[in-house]
Amino acid sequence: MKLKNTLLAVADMERSLTFYETVLGLQVVLDFGANKTLTGGLCLQTLETWTGFLETDRVAFGGNDAELYFEEDRFDGFVRRLESLEIQYVHPVKEHPWGQRVVRFYDPDRHIIEVGENMRAVCRRFLGSGLTPEETAARMDVPVEYVRECAE
Repeated sequence: MKLKNTLLAVADMERSLTFYETVLGLQVVLDFGANKTLTGGLCLQTLETWTGFLETDRVAFGGNDAELYFEEDRFDGFVRRLESLEIQYVHPVKEHPWGQRVVRFYDPDRHIIEVGENMRAVCRRFLGSGLTPEETAARMDVPVEYVRECAE
């Protein structure tokens, strides 16, 4: 068995497409009308067809029980760009105990999106601040070998 895609039901396909294109830079790679596959394998399905598939009208958005996770190589630039958009944040940028900076926000249907700093960038940031590979590994709770690979 092989996982193929993640599918999100959306209330307004055009609004959601605009959001994913504008905010995350995703593009439509397959267009089946009521279902569109975006780069990275994310599929958007119209709410109308989704409820038909499930044979129910009981679909709840905004459950805060899952998220789509992205990593960004240029995290600071991404965050600056977010500030110019109308985004509803789950929380502003924060740093996790292992040093990775992340931001979480909602898409138009209140699906959570997390964008995190690329983990290699976290290693390089710590090494650039003067921490040794061993100190960086301890700070991030990763093997020293991982830190050395990131430094290359």
